[in-house]
Amino acid sequence: MEETPREGDTAPAAPAITEFLDYLARERRYSAYTIRNYRQALDAWADTLRGGRAGAPVDFADADDRSVRSHLIELQRSGRGKRTVHLHASALRRFYRFLLQRGRAARNPFAGVALPRLSRPLPVFLTEEQARRFLEGPARLHKSGEIDRSEALRDQLVFELLYGGGLRISELVGLTWGRVDTRSGVARVLGKGRKERLVPLGRAARALLRECAAGRRPESAERVLPAAGGRPVTAGWIQRRMKRYLALAGLPANLTPHKLRHSFATHLLNAGADLRAVQELLGHASLSTTQVYTHVGVRRLKEAHQKAHPRA
Repeated sequence: MEETPREGDTAPAAPAITEFLDYLARERRYSAYTIRNYRQALDAWADTLRGGRAGAPVDFADADDRSVRSHLIELQRSGRGKRTVHLHASALRRFYRFLLQRGRAARNPFAGVALPRLSRPLPVFLTEEQARRFLEGPARLHKSGEIDRSEALRDQLVFELLYGGGLRISELVGLTWGRVDTRSGVARVLGKGRKERLVPLGRAARALLRECAAGRRPESAERVLPAAGGRPVTAGWIQRRMKRYLALAGLPANLTPHKLRHSFATHLLNAGADLRAVQELLGHASLSTTQVYTHVGVRRLKEAHQKAHPRA
């Protein structure tokens, strides 16, 4: 399990923040990246309640609507974008729900608070041709002698599961052999909020998994991804490894592992997959979250129409 980041100061607010973050890590299984973002939001809110008095005691239950509005306005004045303001407000709403459940607050001051309107950008994704070139990377490096067979196998498995299964990077890092059935071609993935979903595995991924397990019986709790340099594979390691293969395929270096998940969803819908099926495969709680991928398909159709039709 990822270690929960610890509070660095000794202010009275630290125990409540630390207890909340421990709860997210140990019981809700939030990723270290999400916990880091929550910590930043909580620390900023605690500073606001202290009124500039570093180290002063903070009583989160005393927060009123005026202090909430002032805090959100100050976040925007400090140069934080609208999306960051929304993320901070979401983290603080969750924190106050935690306090309410434990009888440490009488109300949630961030419930129903007005936030700046967000424009939802369309997800960035690889074309099917770009995805093909990218996935050829490990085999190319192995053929040229730059990496050995075990490295190529591990790297290929990483990206086949991200693109072929639509996994989040945290889901991939935490995937164990006890949750994979290569015969039926299904993995039981533990997603956000510890919600489990079934993810079909493609032919390529199943073949790679069988090769990884060849000649041995992996323990149920053993991570599927073999260690890199003697250390467990982490999200950061995958991100750095991906940049190497992006360069090899001549693709932009700012593409991330999550863009492979976007590509997974977009390519399914473009091929006629049912929207609700894609929602289940992605593990989205709301269908509206998945619907953004339909806009990608509509945009592609509009572009084709404008390029090809004489009356466009």
